[in-house]
Amino acid sequence: MVFDSHMDTPTELLRGRDIFIDGSAQQVDLPKLRRGEVGAAFFALYCSAQLSPNEATAHALEMAGAVERIIRESKGEFASAYSPSDFYINQAKGKISLFLGMENASPIQESLDLLEAFHKIGVRYVTLTHNGDNSVADSAAEGSRWGGLSPFGKKVVKRMNELGMMIDLSHASDRTFWDCIELSEAPVVATHSCCRALCPHRRNLTDDMLRALKEKDAYVGINFYPYFLVEDPLKTPPGVKEIVDHIDHAVRLAGVEHVGIGSDYDGIEITPEGMENVGCLPKVFEEMRRRGYSEEQISLISGENLLAVMDRIISCSK
Repeated sequence: MVFDSHMDTPTELLRGRDIFIDGSAQQVDLPKLRRGEVGAAFFALYCSAQLSPNEATAHALEMAGAVERIIRESKGEFASAYSPSDFYINQAKGKISLFLGMENASPIQESLDLLEAFHKIGVRYVTLTHNGDNSVADSAAEGSRWGGLSPFGKKVVKRMNELGMMIDLSHASDRTFWDCIELSEAPVVATHSCCRALCPHRRNLTDDMLRALKEKDAYVGINFYPYFLVEDPLKTPPGVKEIVDHIDHAVRLAGVEHVGIGSDYDGIEITPEGMENVGCLPKVFEEMRRRGYSEEQISLISGENLLAVMDRIISCSK
């Protein structure tokens, strides 16, 4: 079973994606999810940094509605999920659990009430930034507005802890990352990130960050975007080997209990060679077996670690 911590499929739903057919150019659809042995996924409500706050709020709500629509139309193939216990209920019925994340906190504007409203409709993590600083925090792409978390962002972290929502630090600036490590009373997550030691991209996590995630009993989902896997993917295109290289590095520093899969499918315009869509996921686990990972370790990384960190974060809520 795979539980992927980040897919951008809601964006494609609004563009007309028929998720029920095996489309040749589609990175994610129902047949490919089944081939990839995906039992659950976080579908991210992605909002561009170019949207105004009101536009972002409306866009996120529309994407959430689109996810509810495909669940309703799926004839029992998909089911909503809000907690690990929901996942286990759905799994027993053979259903794929769809969780909601929010990529970019801009839809909550400067309102804790909006944060609570999005939690109420099922959003279980918020990626604090995307490729731009916002009212909550600085991003890796800019990183110059607040010097980390904003005063409002500190209130957001506190309220997310109280609600049992996951604080996602993928896309966050280094200062934002360390502010959250210090301030959050619950574990944090980086749902779709790679290792800066292997690819020196500002979006990737440093070795110190990976060690901090271990100390925080947290989670990192390894991203499949070629530009995060290798420095020059046009010159040396990455494949399954490079994905597992990043898994290996994260496991060495963060521990096998804190690493997972955060493919970023439907959010990446190019994919690693041989990993063109979510149906290719079993290749990652075959490469892990070849490198000596046990079946228990593969189960942890393929999905159990994400379920476990969700439980830990919920247990910290008030």
